[in-house]
Amino acid sequence: MSKDMLLWDETLFSNGEILEFDYLPDYFVHRDSQMQSLRFSLKPALRGMRPVNCLVKGPPGTGKTTAVMKVFNEMKEYTDNVVFVKVNCQMDSTRFAVVSRIYEQLVHITPPSSGVAFRRLFEKVIKYLLDANKTLVVALDDINYLFPEGHADEVMYSLLRAHEQYPGARISIIAIISDVGIPYRFDPRVGSVFLPEEIAFPRYESDEIGDIIDNRIRHAFFQDVVSSEARDKVVSYVDMTGDLRIGIDLLKRSGLNAERRARRTVSVEDVEKAYEASRLLHLCRNIKSLSDHEKTLLRLIAKDSSLQTGELYKAFHEITGLGYTRFYEIIEKMHVSRLINADFSGKGMRGRTRYVEPVPDSKDILKCLE
Repeated sequence: MSKDMLLWDETLFSNGEILEFDYLPDYFVHRDSQMQSLRFSLKPALRGMRPVNCLVKGPPGTGKTTAVMKVFNEMKEYTDNVVFVKVNCQMDSTRFAVVSRIYEQLVHITPPSSGVAFRRLFEKVIKYLLDANKTLVVALDDINYLFPEGHADEVMYSLLRAHEQYPGARISIIAIISDVGIPYRFDPRVGSVFLPEEIAFPRYESDEIGDIIDNRIRHAFFQDVVSSEARDKVVSYVDMTGDLRIGIDLLKRSGLNAERRARRTVSVEDVEKAYEASRLLHLCRNIKSLSDHEKTLLRLIAKDSSLQTGELYKAFHEITGLGYTRFYEIIEKMHVSRLINADFSGKGMRGRTRYVEPVPDSKDILKCLE
């Protein structure tokens, strides 16, 4: 057997768990001011007061969710009177789904997905909080996904004004927004009670990226497994995309590529090969979260981006039987999610004509839809 060949029980990873997306790192740096702002905003909860709401915003992969979860974990050590709940709005994208997730995390029972009125479920959540005399802090992660159909305002309004109908209810919201260049706006009725502390998470600088990647390499791999050239390549890809999650996924895939080739070191070639898969990772995750009808529309757009909205609707209706209102809602949702661009061209016989085109490469979209 070749001396470079890895045996079945051999691996390049000393602790591969560090490279998983849901891993909460002990080493979390370059976000001190943001962490302090979160702590200051939530501190009133320790004294039985309603915490200050927060709007956490920044590009994808800049540590927003990690910072919130680490502060949650810190506070859990100091109080039993505050319940911390995180909701992934990409997966739970309606008012009922959000409240169902909150209920599930409070009482550890999953409510039925149908047959239960929103009001009844919401009252159960409030009753639990009042009976237990607990404050609820909800992190609405990727709240972007609630905006297109008005669900963001519905969720925020219900939670933030609960104390008006149920005196004594203490609920605070941390809205986490991935800033992808699409404007967002809360209804004035929500804005008047939200009044958040805004906490910005900028892109990591190149030296900060290098520091974080070095730490992950040091703790995830055995010594001298990742070459300096491979490390620099990973850092350059993260610097180019601005998304640290891509770098962490690159490390994992690069290590697996090296193992597949039965090598004991990770090379630049392993990183480059991994990037082809990693760059599609988040696109495929976004597409996977879409409903069947949304995937149908996205497939039509990816196959022919020259269609006007009227022609596109006709093709969509023939396949799904859905009406124009639902068609328009899906268009808006995917526009906000940066899957498509649905701007008006300013051309056309009757005024402005709206063309719909994919933002990512059509081939990449169709690959994720396979």
